[in-house]
Amino acid sequence: MAAKSLQEQLLGVGLVDKKKVKKLKAESLQHKQKVKKGKAAPTDMDDRQEVLKRQRDEKAEKDKQLNLERQKLIEEKAIHGQIRQMIEQNRIKKESGDISYHFTDNKKVKKLYVSQSMHNDLSYGRLAIVKLDEAYELIAEPVAVKITERDSSYVLVCNNRTESLDDDPYADFQIPDDLMW
Repeated sequence: MAAKSLQEQLLGVGLVDKKKVKKLKAESLQHKQKVKKGKAAPTDMDDRQEVLKRQRDEKAEKDKQLNLERQKLIEEKAIHGQIRQMIEQNRIKKESGDISYHFTDNKKVKKLYVSQSMHNDLSYGRLAIVKLDEAYELIAEPVAVKITERDSSYVLVCNNRTESLDDDPYADFQIPDDLMW
C-alpha cells in the first residue's frame, strides 16, 4: 500500500475541498520556481535585517548615553579635585580668637571663633568660609569666587565687598556717637 500525501489524507477526511488543494499546489509550485530563481521570501530576510538594524541603532544610542554619563562623572570628579586643591593651597590659618562668627551650613547655624581682624575681613568680604569634607576653612575672596564658578556648594560665606561707600544712599546722614549696636 502506497503512502498518501498530507493533502490527500486531509481531502479523504473531508477537512479541505478540491479547490483548496489545487490552490495550495499552485502556490507551492510558484514558491519552488521562485526559490530556483533566487527570489524566494525576500520579505523574511528584509524584516530580519530591519530588526537587526534597529537593534544595532538602539544599542549604539544606549552606548552613546552611557559614554556621556561616564564623561560627565569624570568631569565632576576633576572639578571637585580642582576645588579641593584650591582650598588646600589657599586656606588661611585660623587665628584663635574669642569672637564668634555665625553662619549657616545646610540650614543649621554654625559658629566659628576668629580674631577681631578676621571677623572684620569676613564682614567686609575680604575672606570667605568654605567647607572641605567636614571642616570649615577660611580663604581669600578671589579664590572663593573661582570656586563658586565651578561649584557653589563649597562656599558657605562670601559677603560682597562693602569697602567702597560711593553708592551708599545713607552717606549724607551722620551716625550719632552714642549709638550702641
